[in-house]
This record gives sequence, C-alpha cells and structure tokens, in this order.
Amino acid sequence: KARGALQGRAEAHDWRELTAVILLSVTTILTAWSGFQASKWGGAMSISFSQASAARIEAVGLDGDANRKISVQVSLFTQWLQANASRNTEVADYLAARFPEPLMSAFTAWQKTDPATNPGAPSSPFVMNEYVVPEQTAAEAANRRADELFSQALEANQRGDNYTILTVDFASVLFFAAISGRMKSLHYQWV
Repeated sequence: KARGALQGRAEAHDWRELTAVILLSVTTILTAWSGFQASKWGGAMSISFSQASAARIEAVGLDGDANRKISVQVSLFTQWLQANASRNTEVADYLAARFPEPLMSAFTAWQKTDPATNPGAPSSPFVMNEYVVPEQTAAEAANRRADELFSQALEANQRGDNYTILTVDFASVLFFAAISGRMKSLHYQWV
C-alpha cells in the first residue's frame, strides 16, 4: 500500500514536471516573440516620427515659398489697381502683361466678370478658382502626410508598449514556473 502511495506521488511529480517543462517552453517562445515585436514596433514608431518630421519641414518650406509668391503677386496686383485707378493705362497694361502664374490666369478670368461694373463680381483675382498656388497645395498635402505619419507613429508606439507589457508578463510566468520546482510541498508546486 505504501508502495502504491509512493508511485502515485511519483506520477503526480512527473505530471508536474511535464507541465512545468511545457509551460516554460511555451512561455520562453512567447517572451522572445513579444520582445521581438516590441522592438519591431519601436522601430516602426521611430521611422514614422522621422518621416512625419520630414514631411512637416517640407510643408513649412513649401508654405514659405507659397507665401512669398502670394506676397509678390498681391503687390503687383495692388500696383495694377493704383495705375488703373489713376487711369495710367500704360503702366496698368505693362503690369498686367507681366503677371506671373497663377495671377495671370486668375486675373484674366476675373476681368471677364467685369468687376468695374458688376457688383456681383469677385472682389479680386485671388478669390477666383483659377488662383491656385502649387506650393500651397503641396504644403497642404505634406501637412496631411505628416499628420498621417504622426498618427501611425503613435499607433506603433502603443503596440510596442503592449508587447513590452506582454514580455514582462511572460517573464513573470517564467520566473514562477522555474521557482515552482524549488517548493517542497506538491500543493505549492502546482500553485
């Protein structure tokens, strides 16, 4: 009878050891995988933040170029308005013939609305659909791209943090599974 009790304890011990080995094996793989994923998402976050920063810098440069272009064109149009108001057609025609794009296209379309006599005409060529500064459009696109990349970076950061927490959790399981073999009581070993 005592021999049967010893054999039962040995079988229980064998099952506990097998369970511990399986638990340690699976948890070791999961810990390594979680650590790899945390590192991978950390790298993706860094890349996205860098790309977002580069896109934002590009947008600022393009916006500055657009603002300079608009300032020059507003100044030219203001000079044209002054010449036209003082009936200096020679200077007004000279300026109008040298308007750069997109002011030239917008000015031509604006003139067709007969702004001198039509109260419903647009206030200036700058509010016309034809007045599109390519640098301003490109700056807006770069800002949208920067916003998207920044959002991707934040998402990658959160994923990396989630995998880091999993790595800590799995490492805790490894610790407790390894220490269970040091317990003298079979009950505590299972716990």
